[in-house]
Amino acid sequence: MAPKKLDTPPSEVPVSRFENELTGSCLCGSISVSIQDKELFVGKKRGHLCHCANCRKVAGSHVASNLLIEEEKVKIEDKNGIFKCYLDGETLSGNKLERWFCGQCGNPIKSVSPLYPGKVILKMGIFPRIPEPEAEAYSVNRQVWEGRNKDVKMYATKNFGDVYTGDL
Repeated sequence: MAPKKLDTPPSEVPVSRFENELTGSCLCGSISVSIQDKELFVGKKRGHLCHCANCRKVAGSHVASNLLIEEEKVKIEDKNGIFKCYLDGETLSGNKLERWFCGQCGNPIKSVSPLYPGKVILKMGIFPRIPEPEAEAYSVNRQVWEGRNKDVKMYATKNFGDVYTGDL
């Protein structure tokens, strides 16, 4: 059995490659997601990092890398008909959040919140390149060993809420 080819490091993938479309997929390849947004990597920063307990669990990491984007700019293909939804009712906002994932490999794909009508929250780990984050939410939950992301606004809890002033 031949060894698996390593991924190309993001620093070696020019953003010009994604001028018209950025495409990613779940681990098994059953679900593919395309973003059509010519301003994804130009102009203002677009990504969001979230340290809330639920996003950390979904990401399987100390932070989730998300992108809040208009639904019409996103195309999701479910070639095997296995796209699943978990309705998360235990959120800090009290609103039920749809968490969509691949029913075969379990890879998280997107979230849908009633707080953002007409938008989706994409899970950016499925893409070969991720837009720079503009903000970090729930920074009060950061791990003590995490460094600071340069020029990224930090909020104590929700995005664009109270600014985080804790020690880093």
